Amino acid sequence: MTLLYLRTSPAFLKALLALSVVFVMLATTGWTAVRPHNPLSDPRTASLAAWTAGRIGARKLPDPTAAPRAIARFFASLTGAQRTLLADRYPLVVGNLNGAPPTLRYLANRRALAEARATEDTLSRSGKLTPLGRENAAELVERYDSLLSDHRQILAFDPSGTGRAAEVLGDLATATRVAIIVPGVDTDMLRFERDDKTYSAPVGMAHELYGAEHAAEPDAHTAVIAWADYTTPAGVGLDASTGKLAERGAVRLEALLSALPQHSDVALFCHSYGSVLCGEAAPDLTHGQVSDITVFGSPGMRVEHAADLHTTANLWAARDSGDWIGDVPHMEFAGLGHGADPVSESFGARVISAAGASGHPNYFAPDTTSLANFAEIALGEYAGVACNHGDACRAGL
Repeated sequence: MTLLYLRTSPAFLKALLALSVVFVMLATTGWTAVRPHNPLSDPRTASLAAWTAGRIGARKLPDPTAAPRAIARFFASLTGAQRTLLADRYPLVVGNLNGAPPTLRYLANRRALAEARATEDTLSRSGKLTPLGRENAAELVERYDSLLSDHRQILAFDPSGTGRAAEVLGDLATATRVAIIVPGVDTDMLRFERDDKTYSAPVGMAHELYGAEHAAEPDAHTAVIAWADYTTPAGVGLDASTGKLAERGAVRLEALLSALPQHSDVALFCHSYGSVLCGEAAPDLTHGQVSDITVFGSPGMRVEHAADLHTTANLWAARDSGDWIGDVPHMEFAGLGHGADPVSESFGARVISAAGASGHPNYFAPDTTSLANFAEIALGEYAGVACNHGDACRAGL
């Protein structure tokens, strides 16, 4: 009798539907290994080992996992020449070290990118890789060439695995408003930026938001970070259906936030699976530095109600009417799924208009209401935000 009830109960049928969606996604996603991978030979692992054994003069180098304030004090005690020496000698450590001066991280990451480019250029002609592997290496050479161009400010870079990166637009030292874009699935080194539909990749998203902020308020002191410095799910398979990678990414996001200047108000813009990460991080963002969290194209935030996030930040949510994420079951069952729909009335977020976004990847497209709304939220100019219905999303601000 109990078994019959489970087979016919609405809760069981919803869970079965969610699981069916997951398995269909798994069956149609797939992946291809293009090169051998040995975690012990990753360049960053080797660099960390060298850093741990290294010294500057007679002094030991600090634990790379130390608090950002301790790291900042260490670098403040060095001469300019000593700081540059460490960036040259250990670029993959200094370039990713929260608490190190951002300008020094930019310098270190240019060195790390140049080294990674040389490695991939050699691999692109190597008989040790498959033809697809050589093609992948050649594409990475092009990506690194781009990241090395035009004095770009690369705040984080790790070529290990499929790669991670973060880029800053503007001046973090003087910015009073900092926006951080947290992307979703399939964001790796090759997809960090795009040549077409640039606004659908993290770098293009950051450029569109930075430009929209300055169009709205030319004298504002702002910075935008395209933050792809966590391991994202590959496709919409099993990893995308659980919170495992979001939990790990939340730790990395919190570390970044602890290293930002304390005089800045921070707004998070979390797309797709990135909103799952922001949901995992939200309970630890109660100290007031993060003023706003905006989720869009979200499969859920791992909670049933906005109040369950226990954050003091304003929570905004948006979804375009043509976004396929709206057809994904918003639920959680046996660790699969991410909870309630953030744009539903019962969730309790401030629901804003995404008019013009036209689908899942286009929320930062020029001339969309979603982009205009993101700029107003990033600037803290809430009166200019367009709600999805009436003026309800601005109540109480």
